[in-house]
Amino acid sequence: MAESIQIYIPPLDEGAMRQAEARQARLTKPAASLGRLEALSISLAGMTGRLDTPLANRVVFTLAADHGVALEGVSAYPREVTAQMVLNFLNGGAAINVLARQMDARVVVADLGVDADLPAHPDLRSLKVRRGTASITRGPAMSVREARQAIGHGRLLAREEIARSLDVALTGDMGIGNTTASAALICALTELDPKDVVGRGTGVDDEGLERKRQAVRTALAVNAELISKGPLETLAAVGGLEIAGLVGVILEAAAGRRPVVIDGFISGAAALVAARIAPAVAGYMIAGHRSQELGHGAVLRRLGLTPLLDLDLRLGEGTGAVLALPLLEAAVRTLNEMATFDEAGVSERDQEAAHNSPHN
Repeated sequence: MAESIQIYIPPLDEGAMRQAEARQARLTKPAASLGRLEALSISLAGMTGRLDTPLANRVVFTLAADHGVALEGVSAYPREVTAQMVLNFLNGGAAINVLARQMDARVVVADLGVDADLPAHPDLRSLKVRRGTASITRGPAMSVREARQAIGHGRLLAREEIARSLDVALTGDMGIGNTTASAALICALTELDPKDVVGRGTGVDDEGLERKRQAVRTALAVNAELISKGPLETLAAVGGLEIAGLVGVILEAAAGRRPVVIDGFISGAAALVAARIAPAVAGYMIAGHRSQELGHGAVLRRLGLTPLLDLDLRLGEGTGAVLALPLLEAAVRTLNEMATFDEAGVSERDQEAAHNSPHN
């Protein structure tokens, strides 16, 4: 019998969405001329229940953990880089730190399963479930209990930030080997073939890519029985601790009616798990960008999400999610700050002339 996680995700506010749509129709512009910004403003209204969606308190949850499958030669970097990058995050020297400073976002760094004893730091949340996962090519990455515990830690992080007036949650990750685990997770949940999902990750060569594909194929076969039981068991079988933590962040943020900007491939895998656990959570997701990773497009299609940006990114950390923030702000500001035709004294479209136009 499949295990489950009990969480209530409130429905989107249909009334607020209708109000946003009606206001969009009255703004001083041709109908739908702001394209996807209009749709985004309506979606945000549905998530938060208000047209003036607050976006000031923006937090990137960059969760870190190691993966046993990294020992199978699936990454261009050694496992030690996970711990080293966590220290880089804490010192403010990583790409996510630079972009977060630019976009006025705060980065929450959490150790969910780094295979190292990290030094104490005031900005590090130590929530280690275990020192990395086992290799998914030989059995489950972790126990179902550990997967549930990591999800709980992610929910705790989001809950704490909601208590501090979180406005928008952004997902991020760090973990050598995590594109392999994410690919396995995506294949398990979608039944897609590894050749259509497994990408080069940190930049492996052709031989490394084939090792990744074979590792995913082996993991799916070895863990087939556990995978068949449900999303939580699938996460335990082939996922990762930081991925599980992100599942918790996504679920808890949505439960609190906060928009969640999903980053790239690893965050996408976590979003897919979250949506299988609680389908209504997908209504609170915004795809920050489309990753260069091969299978990310398939993930977004399964979630029904269209990415805001396509910049050939494949870094993770939350970088693509943060880069999308100005578009969220633009969507909210145009909805609320533009004048309506009545307010501006601007003549509306001549319906009779439009009807008689030879182009109609």
